[in-house]
Amino acid sequence: MAFSTKYILNLKRNESVAFVKQCFRLYSQKEHGIKDLIVENLVGKHSGVTVFGMNRPERKNALGVNLVNQLDDELDKIGYDGKTRVLVIRSLVKDAFCAGADLKERIGMTSTEVSQFVKKLRSLMNKIHHLPIPVIAAVDGAAFGGGLELALACDIRIASSNTKLGLVETRLAIIPGAGGTQRLPRLISPAKAKELIYTARVIDGSKAEELGIVNNVVDQNTTGDAAYSKSLDLCEEIVQNGPVALKMAKAAINRGLETDLTTGLAIEEACYAQVIPTKDRIEALDAFQTKRKANFIGE
Repeated sequence: MAFSTKYILNLKRNESVAFVKQCFRLYSQKEHGIKDLIVENLVGKHSGVTVFGMNRPERKNALGVNLVNQLDDELDKIGYDGKTRVLVIRSLVKDAFCAGADLKERIGMTSTEVSQFVKKLRSLMNKIHHLPIPVIAAVDGAAFGGGLELALACDIRIASSNTKLGLVETRLAIIPGAGGTQRLPRLISPAKAKELIYTARVIDGSKAEELGIVNNVVDQNTTGDAAYSKSLDLCEEIVQNGPVALKMAKAAINRGLETDLTTGLAIEEACYAQVIPTKDRIEALDAFQTKRKANFIGE
């Protein structure tokens, strides 16, 4: 990133402060090779599964600028690579999925920077929501604020018994700004979502399963990754199915939920039309006829 001397001298005082902060952050990240996100492409029976491991132990995976940028970049890479069939987002930090916004970093931001960052965060959640493959959140530990919003943007959520969840933003005199006020009421009853947001209540994994916020709750194990382990079992079932069919099923469900039934059925029809000419559909019929396992190629 290069800037001319004339550009720097013409900055207003408040712009100069923000400029210096931005440069310092970018320099620090580049200089020290900070890696807040570890990406792993699994093999064997989990071939086709990509895992995003959030790795900020000192901040309990709080959503800072660096982590958000890395998530955004990696999502762009796998969204259309043709190899990843399922994405799992997990934590590599024990007892913490994601603590939400990085408040220590937020304190040093100007109002303009805060607004821009929240906009980027909202865009990130939308990118996860619209990713053309199934996305599973493996929640082994606490997920507060933006951390829960991250999980809500995923298609499926698996939680461990030690999980604590909550949209706690009203305690900080703000509201959920990365999709929480929209996705939670669509997932559970609007009245119950309002109660949780108004009170900033924290609930455990069992209560979250009862409300329908998470799909399954599993007893935590000694290694602290029970939800991740359960997520891999689910991935093993999903990757056996047709990749194009998974993509179209997700599109039909997501788009249909935002409209009336008649329009939703038309969306389903349009998505179904996309799978009819695929090689995978013919392969599935042939495999059924010859009593063998289908070999899908995503075409």
